[in-house]
Amino acid sequence: MSLGLPLASCSIDEAVSDNEYRERIEKAKQELGDRVMILGHHYQRDSIVEHADATGDSFRLSRMAADSTAEHIVFCGVHFMAESADILTNDQQIVSMPTTRAGCSMADMANVPDVEECWHILLEELDLQDPLSRENPDEIANQDDNFLVPVTYMNSSAALKAFVGKHGGIVCTSTNAKGVLEWALSRAGGLGKVLFFPDQHLGRNTAFKMGFKSEDMVVWDPREIPDTSEISAARFVLWHGYCSVHQRFTVNQIQNLRKSYPHAMIVVHPECDRKVVQAADADGSTDFIRRYCEDAPSGSIIGVGTEINLVQRLNSKYPDKEILCLDDSVCPCSTMYMIHPRFLAEQLESIINGDERNIISIDKQTSSDAIKALNRMLEV
Repeated sequence: MSLGLPLASCSIDEAVSDNEYRERIEKAKQELGDRVMILGHHYQRDSIVEHADATGDSFRLSRMAADSTAEHIVFCGVHFMAESADILTNDQQIVSMPTTRAGCSMADMANVPDVEECWHILLEELDLQDPLSRENPDEIANQDDNFLVPVTYMNSSAALKAFVGKHGGIVCTSTNAKGVLEWALSRAGGLGKVLFFPDQHLGRNTAFKMGFKSEDMVVWDPREIPDTSEISAARFVLWHGYCSVHQRFTVNQIQNLRKSYPHAMIVVHPECDRKVVQAADADGSTDFIRRYCEDAPSGSIIGVGTEINLVQRLNSKYPDKEILCLDDSVCPCSTMYMIHPRFLAEQLESIINGDERNIISIDKQTSSDAIKALNRMLEV
């Protein structure tokens, strides 16, 4: 089904059919052969996914790129994903995107200057310690220690991953967030805190699963900094960021689906609001949602709270089940949608012609610091 959505002012030749772009892409792929690997995130449209050599979530795709022998990695996703791929791949591999305009609004809600300001305020006003002040930043802390440990979601810039790596912190995904936050608390000590960014909802939902309460969390918004007394009582300082797609899902949508289908199963992403997660039957990462739909009995009706392209793909994949998006007004990721087949065709053709365009390249120091945080995650 075509979504018929605008392409965020990208100029696309509507006279060119999908078949013509498909032919150009396939011709370029055939000419490039093993020199190129196309990665397609789950949220990409079908006309991109059909050309992908691998599909998955952002970190899985980045690791697959690093394990490949392809000279060129073309990442059909958003900017932070291609950055992670460049960090993990070797110096001989070149990472690019069909268009570098495909960013992530959540990732953009946390930047290094704002995070550094927050970091220094928390250290100075609450008399917390930087993990760098001890000989081994990865050391498990004591009950009377008061370290501030930074944790960044994978959906963040390379610069923020590097900040976390430098300060003894760690990266998480929506799959391993609970284990990562447990790791961070063990390094913070009994009097310490965890600074989690950029998505407040993943941080909050994970903390609740760990047994913490609302008073153990405080939201940090650089435009309206909370009182010191609020922060002092909290164990988690959650950045104010959110996903524009997952924030669209509501409890009312779940209730309405249950009215129409009393036996419907509901699964949502943990980037959704806390009340939505509570009202659902299950929540988890994109891969969790895929497995949930796969494992559901034949004849099931499943309401899903995540991006529409994935939901429609799952509905097509399992014709014995009805898989519905909770938001019936359509909820695409507008920046993912910027990856149009035309841009993929042009990117592949530019590689054939030896033109350097849309290259994603992270400097060595940033990569080195970011890898520290990623390696800590892999050890959890």
